[in-house]
Amino acid sequence: MKKPHLLAASLLSLALAGCNLAPDHVRPVGAVPGDLPQGGAYPALATDAPDPTAIGWRDFFVDSRLRGVIEQGLANNRDLRIAAGNVIQARAQYRIQRADLVPTTSVNAGATYTNNLFGAAGGGTGTGGTGTGGNGVGGAPGTGTGGNGGTGTGNGGLGGGTGAGTTTGNLEFYTVSAGFSAFELDLFGRIRNQTRAALEQYFASEEGERAARISLIGEIATAWLTLASDQDRLRLARDTLGSFQESLRLTSAQFRIGVASELEVRQAETNFQQARNDIAAATTQVAQDQNALNLLVGATVAADQLPGTLGVADYTVPDLPANLSSAILLQRPDVLQAEHQLAAQAANIGAARAAFFPTISLTATLGTISTALGGLFGNNSDTWTVAPTAAWSIFNGGRVNANLRYTEAGRRIALATYERTLQTAFREVADQLAVRGTIGEQLSARTARAEAASVAGRLADARYRAGVDSFLVSLDAQRTAYAAELDLVTTRQARATNLVALYRTLGGGLK
Repeated sequence: MKKPHLLAASLLSLALAGCNLAPDHVRPVGAVPGDLPQGGAYPALATDAPDPTAIGWRDFFVDSRLRGVIEQGLANNRDLRIAAGNVIQARAQYRIQRADLVPTTSVNAGATYTNNLFGAAGGGTGTGGTGTGGNGVGGAPGTGTGGNGGTGTGNGGLGGGTGAGTTTGNLEFYTVSAGFSAFELDLFGRIRNQTRAALEQYFASEEGERAARISLIGEIATAWLTLASDQDRLRLARDTLGSFQESLRLTSAQFRIGVASELEVRQAETNFQQARNDIAAATTQVAQDQNALNLLVGATVAADQLPGTLGVADYTVPDLPANLSSAILLQRPDVLQAEHQLAAQAANIGAARAAFFPTISLTATLGTISTALGGLFGNNSDTWTVAPTAAWSIFNGGRVNANLRYTEAGRRIALATYERTLQTAFREVADQLAVRGTIGEQLSARTARAEAASVAGRLADARYRAGVDSFLVSLDAQRTAYAAELDLVTTRQARATNLVALYRTLGGGLK
């Protein structure tokens, strides 16, 4: 009884202490510079600004309506649900693969009833001449008539009877056993590396879900702010239409009495029709903005949560730091996802290398057997079996070599993917920092330009009414003021969405 236990324990210990043929995973370095760009277009250092990754999105977005829309989107967005489903699948796949590390143990019980000697282990049929019926091992003695060729009947046990004559009996025995079959001893790390690869893929799917969450928050906020700016454009077009309509009315009246020319009327009508077109286009754009926002949220956003205007209000915290190392990008979920996939490919190489070595499996059972149900667990009824096997593929047409080359190529692809992901993250942050470094100056210039154009428009109109300048000068001033206001709305939108994009590209939004 002790020997099989010692043998099984020794083999299991050997399996646990087996070698690992996978290459070590080391995080690649040198794909991007150590520091984010500074100077020139990039903003000055802001040492007092908070760490963007430490700011929860509820604290970053200060508008309660926008926070409510983001909350609704996180609960209903279908892409995010798909990402969450991928995480669940990857976790289940890892658990399936991990189960191969331990033997699958089963318990079996059975009973056999037969009158066929060969249907039982050592049936009880005696041969010979005179004597009593066969005594089975563990069975009751037979009774019958002696003599040459006589027959006797009895309950045969496990084992043959002795004596003269032929014994015919009804045989029965019972068994209970527990054990495992064909459990692979992972001496070369094949199963462990397959399990490690599944674990890394699970981690990658988790990071993918986190990346999808950050992206969704940024997309919802950007769509909401875009809708607000388009509402401003629509309002501006409607206000301008009224001004252009009044100019057209006055010019037409003057033309009828011979004061104004037809050219002036046509110029006034040109401005009026352009404003009409802008209103129609802005109305369409606002409707499309709402549709895009509803798709991102995964439900219809309530009217009281929609923005009425962008204006000059702050919808996020006013600033983010610029004095950051590029090491912060290593914590971005998409970069971590690519790194886990690279680690999974290293584990796959270990599993492919292990295929060059023999596979050793173990089958073991421990149980009890008896000819009586009540004697199953009695003395001398126990039984055991230990059956190790080994298999080594001698000729496989180059399949093992090709599989190793395939996994090595997969690792090179994963390495390039990781470096490209990191470089893309660096470029995204650098682009947003470049915008951040100049957007303040752009906004100041556009604001001053819009104010100057507005004053110039009023002065041109006054000079026209006083007969100092022609009407064409007044119309040109009105067009310039209208264009300056539209540019100012665009710049305000760029400033608001830039902070959102910078927050997202730096990896904020997980909390």
